[in-house]
Amino acid sequence: MENWGNDVGVTTRTLGTSGVAVTTLGFGGATLGGVGDRVSEKEADDVLHSAFAGGIRYFDTAPLYGHGLSEKRVGRTLSALPRDDFVLSSKIGRLLVPQDEGERYKGMRDTEPFAIRYDYSYDAVRRSFDSSLERLGLDRIDVLLCHDIDVWTHGDAQPDIFDIAINGALPALQDLREQGVVRAIGLGVNEWEVCVRVLDVIDVDCFLLAGRFTLLEQTPLDEMLPRCLTDDVSVIIGGPYNSGLLANTERRRATYDYKPAPDHLWDKAQRIREVCANHSVDMRAAA
Repeated sequence: MENWGNDVGVTTRTLGTSGVAVTTLGFGGATLGGVGDRVSEKEADDVLHSAFAGGIRYFDTAPLYGHGLSEKRVGRTLSALPRDDFVLSSKIGRLLVPQDEGERYKGMRDTEPFAIRYDYSYDAVRRSFDSSLERLGLDRIDVLLCHDIDVWTHGDAQPDIFDIAINGALPALQDLREQGVVRAIGLGVNEWEVCVRVLDVIDVDCFLLAGRFTLLEQTPLDEMLPRCLTDDVSVIIGGPYNSGLLANTERRRATYDYKPAPDHLWDKAQRIREVCANHSVDMRAAA
């Protein structure tokens, strides 16, 4: 596909005080790593082309997604563009290692032949960053996020993980920003509470918060969002469909937080769907 489309005038917003301007609609690269289902190389290439042609100029990926597959696909397609025509974010916190030296993430249907090892130390940040650049085949990553330091990911081990990240990974991100290696830093997480804790100790530009501010739930509304407004920290809403519940019309396919959706949330989603239909709005568009 040679026609990338033209600048269609999509609105942009700046991430905190970083000067990094992103389109208000971005592209999340998790599905390019087989989250939910397998995606062919052609499908991955086509959807990235379509996103750009539709005006999207912000693309997010991570080593976790397909154990490097998403980064490779994003980089392979976007490398055909002038680098200043888009903003790219990736993440640190997981190193890709030989399969016998880590764990496989079972939520991926299509992965590269690597395993995952958590590492939120200072030195691991640069190793992860350099490896991401190599997989992407690009000369820079604009926004670098510390990935999944929440209870949702680590359970009872989260307090220790948080301490390691606060004293290791996050200072490393600050140093990369100060050196001009990346332009903006923050977190990519599934829980808002850890974002508030980070605001108390680290100067960040943005949070990519998945699944917690949607049509279905707005738990960050009272505490996190006012704090971010005061501190001039941007919030990027990830997972606006709650991993599928707000997009699927078939009960058997509906997921919430990447697992089969419970009945009470399915029922709530259908009530939201009815409200949208009464106003002739597709719930997916509203989400």
